[in-house]
Amino acid sequence: MPDALDATPYDALLLLSFGGPEGPDDVVPFLENVTRGRGIPKERLKEVGQHYFLFGGVSPINDQNRGLLDALRKDFAEHGLDLPIYWGNRNWAPYLTDTLREMVADGRRRVLVLATSAYASYSGCRQYRENLADSLAALAAEGLEGPKVDKLRHYFNHPGFLEPMIDGVLASLAELPEDVRAGAHIAFTTHSIPTASADTSGPVETHGEGGAYVEEHLDVAQLIADAVRERTGVDHPWRLVYQSRSGAPHIPWLEPDICDHLEELHGAGVPAVVMAPIGFVSDHMEVLYDLDTEATAKAAELGLPVRRSATVGDDPRFAAAIRDLILERAAVESGRQVTPCALGTLGASHHLCPAGCCPARAPRPAAAGADSPYA
Repeated sequence: MPDALDATPYDALLLLSFGGPEGPDDVVPFLENVTRGRGIPKERLKEVGQHYFLFGGVSPINDQNRGLLDALRKDFAEHGLDLPIYWGNRNWAPYLTDTLREMVADGRRRVLVLATSAYASYSGCRQYRENLADSLAALAAEGLEGPKVDKLRHYFNHPGFLEPMIDGVLASLAELPEDVRAGAHIAFTTHSIPTASADTSGPVETHGEGGAYVEEHLDVAQLIADAVRERTGVDHPWRLVYQSRSGAPHIPWLEPDICDHLEELHGAGVPAVVMAPIGFVSDHMEVLYDLDTEATAKAAELGLPVRRSATVGDDPRFAAAIRDLILERAAVESGRQVTPCALGTLGASHHLCPAGCCPARAPRPAAAGADSPYA
């Protein structure tokens, strides 16, 4: 049996994710949850839901989270980490508030939160923290004392997150026809967000053009491109591009879009492209539709050979990285010295989101930060 690993002071891990419909009847109610408060008519939501209906009304994200939960539990058991794992979603069952209520009933008092988003941004970090605060407030309104929650730091540059993506790009390059492989371009993709949100992402000192959101993705792209060059001997050109834009057309969002980029590359005579979705933890709907369906169709229309590399998903190296991050945070909270594991130029991210980090358009309470009302 492995020696027991100590996660003290924490007594549980919470996997916190976006959620997704698991059948056609779920699609519109799910989208109503996602867009609540924006006044979007149901007929418009049915139009938006067509992406889900193409896949039987089922988002893959819930099954992918189940796979990650299995990988985490297997890794913890193999390495002697006795830490129960729970799962809650922002927008679909199992709902976050229900999961926190279950944790209270189980006597959990100090909880670490793993969000299925690796980078700094409002939608990828602070909004999760706001949802935590909302759920803790709901428990308090029921007369329940919620647990103290801390969020694991951003893991975009942890080797356990990077190595599976490096392998995915290498595998995709190997799948390209040999006569176009050496000249292939790598398009690193992530979710587009409003430029105003990007510019204010991360701590206040990182605010500026693109903020921490763009800076972190560029660092990851460079790390992967460097690793590919070292392992193949070929220096593939690359660019960070964006996908999954939504919202009003008059509001500026990060560009270029992946489909526009493919047209540009084709016009420049690029012989092939690998699309590498570094902004996504798993192959959820944005990856399946925007890359595997829409962008792949655009490439076929252009006669441009493309391959899409794998996301991290439930790779055992990612599960091991989460274990490493848990033990790192436990050591910090216990006052023990620890050397955080991070590659690239940016170093390890902060453990506690500072005030002014990834601000909301309208201020709302957020848990697990320096400005949290649930300290």
